[in-house]
Amino acid sequence: MFQNGTDDRIDAQTYPMTAGELRERLGTEELELCEGTETVEEILDRLQCDETFETPEDVRFTLYGGVSERAIGRKGYSDRDPTPTGSPHAPDTLSF
Repeated sequence: MFQNGTDDRIDAQTYPMTAGELRERLGTEELELCEGTETVEEILDRLQCDETFETPEDVRFTLYGGVSERAIGRKGYSDRDPTPTGSPHAPDTLSF
């Protein structure tokens, strides 16, 4: 979910809505990222988006998918990667 009321403004629009209409109505809305902000217009321009959005969810998914690497936080970090062999943080080996 976006902060600062952007979600509410996306929900309040009339759909279907073209990318041009979205730029016109919400282009200056700023989305807060881990490392700064981006506007809706910057994201749509990066994607070269010219589609028609049928629902507010379509807009959200497009914006989520289009944010820059400033939204990542720690690049390359994953809490799902296996612990490397020999790491002091590895669990004890079990033998059966």
